[in-house]
Amino acid sequence: MNIFQDWPEPIVRVQSLSESNHGAIPNRYVKPLSQRPNITTHNKHNPHTTTIPIIDLGRLYTDDLTLQAKTLDEISKACREWGFFQVVNHGMSPQLMDQAKATWREFFYLPMELKNIHANSPKTYEGYGSRLGVEKGAILDWSDYYYLHYQPSSLKDYTKWPSLPLHCREIVEDYCKEMVKLCEKLMKILSKNLGLQEDRLQNAFGGKEESGGCLRVNYYPKCPQPELTLGISPHSDPGGLTILLPDEQVAGLQVRGSDDAWITVEPAPHAFIVNIGDQIQMLSNSIYKSVEHRVIVSPANERLSLAFFYNPKGNVPIEPLKEIVTVDSPALYSSTTYDRYRQFIRTQGPRSKCHIDELKSPR
Repeated sequence: MNIFQDWPEPIVRVQSLSESNHGAIPNRYVKPLSQRPNITTHNKHNPHTTTIPIIDLGRLYTDDLTLQAKTLDEISKACREWGFFQVVNHGMSPQLMDQAKATWREFFYLPMELKNIHANSPKTYEGYGSRLGVEKGAILDWSDYYYLHYQPSSLKDYTKWPSLPLHCREIVEDYCKEMVKLCEKLMKILSKNLGLQEDRLQNAFGGKEESGGCLRVNYYPKCPQPELTLGISPHSDPGGLTILLPDEQVAGLQVRGSDDAWITVEPAPHAFIVNIGDQIQMLSNSIYKSVEHRVIVSPANERLSLAFFYNPKGNVPIEPLKEIVTVDSPALYSSTTYDRYRQFIRTQGPRSKCHIDELKSPR
């Protein structure tokens, strides 16, 4: 149960700071030296700008069995080695993807008093927000966001969704409906690739009807000193599976590579970026990796992205699946629930991978 009813300090909108045109950012946003980004990663010719695997999901639904097997293998390799991959031919129309981004951009362009009608609190995080975590005096990230629940139906509340711009709610509804379909498809693929029944991971989440789906729209305003701050600090996603609709014009997502270097992801046109969250890392006993990532900001361009989080039901026990645990590969994690687990990021804010590491079983 979340005991925090309100933010520890008055909320400042990053968009307002950006629009005030000061040459310097407030100290509250200046990261310690060790956490500051190396802004040369903006350079397209930098060796650490790369494309994470791009997978054509359409190939799974052809009659070519060899192509199907090759595609499953590509997804398996991406989940084990990268924890991230891009998908094309995923089933959502490019028009709906563009419409969703355009609608949310319009929302963030609304006058501040209209946006603040939806101001959120740390109690549920639903609504218009500008910080993660409730630690007083914490160093903050250079971003605003909007967070809403789509499923289960018991948590879905249209009054918590923006009423403006016009048709925003209908577009969000259509978008989230397609997102759930894609997540359910991916859950089957991930299960099969673990050698399990295709509904195994979905059942571990509490079944289709009870699995959680929520949308977080990230808005990263222009920043006069991008070398001092981050749009989102390094973290791995606490939930199950994340599907990101990135900003194709402005790269910003960085993934921690196997050599610890930060790699800037270049989004493919009308692709989604899929990443494994901590809950699936635990259920798969670390066969699938939930990888640390962060967001850098730009001095010249704002950036907008839509992250859809697909999560287990809050009170279902999450632990390595019995079928995967063997004498040679004992359970790496003790049992938890998603409700308990997500309290960490909601109170502490994004903190690398320290929370999942705390759940490692004593050996």
